[in-house]
Amino acid sequence: MGRRRILTLIAGITAAILFTISFGAIKTSPVCAQPISLTVSAAISLTNALQEIKTIYQNANLNVSINYNFASSGALQQQIVQGAPVDVFFSAAAKQMDVLQQENLLLPGTRKTLLTNRLVLITPKNAPPLTSFRNLTNSQVRRIAIAEPRSVPAGQYAQELLANLKLFNLLKSKLVYGNNVRQVLTYVETGDVDAGIVYTTDAKASNSVRVGATAPSNLHSPIVYPVAALKGSRNVAAARNFIQFLSSTQAKAVFQKYGFGINS
Repeated sequence: MGRRRILTLIAGITAAILFTISFGAIKTSPVCAQPISLTVSAAISLTNALQEIKTIYQNANLNVSINYNFASSGALQQQIVQGAPVDVFFSAAAKQMDVLQQENLLLPGTRKTLLTNRLVLITPKNAPPLTSFRNLTNSQVRRIAIAEPRSVPAGQYAQELLANLKLFNLLKSKLVYGNNVRQVLTYVETGDVDAGIVYTTDAKASNSVRVGATAPSNLHSPIVYPVAALKGSRNVAAARNFIQFLSSTQAKAVFQKYGFGINS
């Protein structure tokens, strides 16, 4: 009789232990996070840096998928105003972000100015270098590419630069306009034009062009890159988190690698 009681007691203790272990396993097992797709509309000059940042971010946030829409800041701003489903906007100028803010489309408290850039004069690598923007008036320079000033920040900055140097009217007949700054870079790479004005980050990304001069920053509007989440985002928490990551030490190192300045 005593033996039966002992066996019953052991069986009860064993069952209790197994229940506790099982309950603990259920309680502490990770819950799979819901997959999130984040749409980021970004200035095309950010392409290389943001692609690298995407890999780093997604490796740390396995449930988040970043989908980029790269174009000129003006075109992206128009898309957003017209109702395009965008979570985060990363512009190459304050002007386009200001428009969205005036339209009350930005999520309050998310706008940050993260980066800076510089304008440079480039020529095809196998062509004679131009060491000054004033060299653009030379007779052998027949075609000069800049981005479209009305919709592309790089074009706006380039036009301001040439105007302040008293060169814009002299060079009007030579100008070829690109839909975005990367198209300007391509025109120079292929030799379709004799020179172009792009961001230093674009020139750095190409082995087919030569930088001849860097524009003094006081001859055009400040080149800044603001970022913000959109009010219409379906993934506000993820959008905020991604913007926060863009300000991290890890992301800043990537931006600097590609030639961007960090806004202080």
